Amino acid sequence: MAEPEKGKEERELKARLEKLSGELHSKRSESEGSQDKIGSDVVRTGQAMSLGFRVLAEFVSGVAVGGLIGWQLDEWMGTGPFGLIVFLFMGTIAGFWNVYRIAMRPTSR
Repeated sequence: MAEPEKGKEERELKARLEKLSGELHSKRSESEGSQDKIGSDVVRTGQAMSLGFRVLAEFVSGVAVGGLIGWQLDEWMGTGPFGLIVFLFMGTIAGFWNVYRIAMRPTSR
């Protein structure tokens, strides 16, 4: 008599295991879908930050290079702050122009 009860218990355990496996599989499918969404949000945020840092670097480098060129020309020629002012202004314009070129570039999908 012990054998039929053992077989019944095994069948019940297998049925319970299959039910739990099905539930686990459905939960994993749901979480994978949400993970894909989260992953794509992280990628978009990283791309936006990268573009922002590039814009900042382009602008600051334009102003810095213009200022350094103007300062060095003033040192060599002894013209006072005029070269610095002119080249700082030109560097600012170059920085804005670089930012404009980046902003007008078509976005890729």
